[in-house]
Amino acid sequence: FPRVGYSILSFLMFINTVFSVFNNGLVIAVMLRNASLLQPMNVLILSLAVSDLMIALCGSLVATVTNYQGSYFIGHAACVFQGFSVNYFLVSLCTLTLLAFERYNLVCRPKAAFRLSMRRSLQGLLFVWVFCLFWAVAPLLGWSSYGPEGVQTSCSLAWEERSWSNYSYLILYTLLCFIAPVAIIIYCYFHVLKSLRKLNRSLELQGGHSRKSENDHAVTMVLAMITAFFVCWLPYTALSVVVVVDPELRIPPLIATLPMYFAKTSPVYNPIIYFFSNKQFRECALEVLSCGRHVPRGPSGVS
Repeated sequence: FPRVGYSILSFLMFINTVFSVFNNGLVIAVMLRNASLLQPMNVLILSLAVSDLMIALCGSLVATVTNYQGSYFIGHAACVFQGFSVNYFLVSLCTLTLLAFERYNLVCRPKAAFRLSMRRSLQGLLFVWVFCLFWAVAPLLGWSSYGPEGVQTSCSLAWEERSWSNYSYLILYTLLCFIAPVAIIIYCYFHVLKSLRKLNRSLELQGGHSRKSENDHAVTMVLAMITAFFVCWLPYTALSVVVVVDPELRIPPLIATLPMYFAKTSPVYNPIIYFFSNKQFRECALEVLSCGRHVPRGPSGVS
């Protein structure tokens, strides 16, 4: 792999790290500074910001340094720790799925008995973090493993390991941690959009005020969520499927590296889509950035 290639990857990961740390750090600061924002749905966004921040620090930041050096010079133990950390913070992906499911319940099943509460929100997050911990710990116990990937400057699951133990892990990992979340997210947001359009038509027929602008904003948000989700995670999923389907295929180092790097960009997009697109959140963020000189307008509670 050419030296200039490492330099380019290092620069891109540096930019990614800066934006990821700033965006998610700001989300966390705003949430903790404004207790009124810590509502059940917003606690999910706070969890998403924490896991995204950890991906940036354990994944993107390390990749910036190792690519600058042109090798993974910090040792095998650090490699295993990075692989474990990045894999564990698959929490972000599962939290996006939980957000989609709860928004589906909020919009499509508002009268259901299991409406979102702080207790239910925390229970959902506990399940997500324990579920992801299981998949992160399994390679440490011999079911698959962690090792250098692609151009050998970052570590993740040992995709290239040719063993039935590794294949069984990758198959279940792909089904339960990627394909299932994709299916849930698409199903939930499809029905959210369907319900919003139905509500808008009902209001128009009754001669009430149309909420077309709000619904258009919701449609844009949902499309942005799904697009960002696929951009970040589809290459990673495709790689795991290819490795399982054709074990003899030898993947070029750069091609093997890019999917994980795409996944590392998700911490940049998530705060923009889920946090800064909300006007009330933006007002609170401006207050933090201005050290209190900017006074937020309107109520601070959002969901």
